[in-house]
Amino acid sequence: MLAACVAVFYHPDDKRYQSLNGKKTIVPLYEFSVPIMADKRVDPDKGSGLVMSCTFGDLTDCEWQKQYKLPIKEAIGKDGRMTKISGKYAGMPITKAREAIIEDLQEAKLLVNKKAIKRAVNVHERCGTPIEFIHSKQWFIKYLDLKKDLLKWGRELNWHPLHMKNRYDNWIKGLQWDWCISRQIPFGIPFPVWYCKECDEIILADEKTLPVDPTTDKPSVKACPKCKCKDFVPESDIINTWATSSLTPQIVQTLSSVNPKKLFPMSLRPQAHDIISFWLCNTVVKSQLHHKTNPWKDVAISGWALDPKGKKMSKSKGNIVEPQKIIEQYSADALRYWSASSKLGEDMPFQEKDIITGEKFSNKLWNASNFALSHLKTYNQKEKLLCGFDHWLLSKINTLITNATEQFTQYEYAQARLGVDMFFRQTFCDDYLEIVKDRVYNSDRRGVAEANSGRYTLYHSLLSCLKMIAPIMPHVTEEIYQAYYKKHEKNKSIHITDWPKELTVDKTYEKKGDRAIEIIHKVRKFKTDKQVSMKAPVILTLDQKDKTLLKDFIEDLKAVTSAQEVKFDNTLQIDLVD
Repeated sequence: MLAACVAVFYHPDDKRYQSLNGKKTIVPLYEFSVPIMADKRVDPDKGSGLVMSCTFGDLTDCEWQKQYKLPIKEAIGKDGRMTKISGKYAGMPITKAREAIIEDLQEAKLLVNKKAIKRAVNVHERCGTPIEFIHSKQWFIKYLDLKKDLLKWGRELNWHPLHMKNRYDNWIKGLQWDWCISRQIPFGIPFPVWYCKECDEIILADEKTLPVDPTTDKPSVKACPKCKCKDFVPESDIINTWATSSLTPQIVQTLSSVNPKKLFPMSLRPQAHDIISFWLCNTVVKSQLHHKTNPWKDVAISGWALDPKGKKMSKSKGNIVEPQKIIEQYSADALRYWSASSKLGEDMPFQEKDIITGEKFSNKLWNASNFALSHLKTYNQKEKLLCGFDHWLLSKINTLITNATEQFTQYEYAQARLGVDMFFRQTFCDDYLEIVKDRVYNSDRRGVAEANSGRYTLYHSLLSCLKMIAPIMPHVTEEIYQAYYKKHEKNKSIHITDWPKELTVDKTYEKKGDRAIEIIHKVRKFKTDKQVSMKAPVILTLDQKDKTLLKDFIEDLKAVTSAQEVKFDNTLQIDLVD
């Protein structure tokens, strides 16, 4: 960058160089002079305390050039090679020119010291090529003067999770330039602009003629309004993707038959954390500039899916996991189950075992539903006489509905999924299905009313579970719904049914049922420790205080534990029958 040197700076408090202020120094190898100036951005403890400013080595060079109105010299061209002003190094790639310049400095005895150092270098995110700054003409949207407004607009959004607002705030506070919206690449939306060939006057397209492509269309004027030249040069730059995608809310309005007022502002922007500074921020900017309102009320910020080693997935690194292959091997629901296990804002490594867990849960949904629905073929939905354990389960599911509703409302889908998962596996399958089996299998012995109480509970608890997990596992839940519930619920799809509502039950049964479940678990552990079948008959002695508490649970308790007899004494005791 020696050829592009335009000044040398020192810190104004550095006494070593204060006497040089306003003087000039000679640039090595090139023999032209540049001014010596003071600026507080110089670190006096770094190196010699003097900084060579070139156009452009980094952002500070850009700031200095603008602030001190320094000349612009281009030593590196758009092709990544040295330009004519670099003299004998012209045409060389940057790395070879750097090697040649070091050799010439050594030969001229101008190099005092040379050593390997480590420093942070901005590189391209994919290929790792170091970034160089060059002088070029670009299109900008002016918004530096709106930083206070941008922070205010950010505060008006509901952030999920809240700490992601910090990324937005930090980006706004760190802005140093207006928004550059032009790019020099082949594909994209063109700027509707031409330039006068003689005076460079900007000619805008007539708004009524949009969209236009200046490389194929002609301007709406026949001559330049400034110099009357009739020759025009089309703008070849394209509009940056963030400048166009920031109009997503407005674009959606044009694609829908719904009243635009119902679509804008929108309710939610779901997106990942890495593009808060681009997509989210720029969408807010465009919405406020065009419509003086935020584009949505809520923003839900997700994390990244990382590779199994916790690294960002990238095609160039060869560490991507193709979702199509996972879907083919397992299922879309299994993949969605895995993706819904990450909390908002948190990155999550891909682990195939978690996909397998999702597949197993899908199978459990299917198998448990088959069992439940097989006992609902003659079910009368009007039956509402409930047994103790039925009150207990429906009270539990009421709590689950309340929690899941709140969690989904706050976009905490991971918590909702976890709650439904645990309830279905443990409370519904491991406990309730084992309890209700005897009643629905043996209605002649246990009673029709008791069996119908179980069927009522199976119908509503299973349906509620299906509805709550449907946003995450839409396919298996829809299949189950179509197999049975469609003809009873009258909706053609589970995805357009009402969200589950709490059922009327006696909540006092929940504490009683918890005690009964505790006893069932102790009996299971006892049989496991004794290495006997779960169907092995036992004599069950309960605490005297449980006699009144569990009076509505005793028959189910006897059946599920295979208890030949239930006694009451001062403590819990389990005995195998010889």
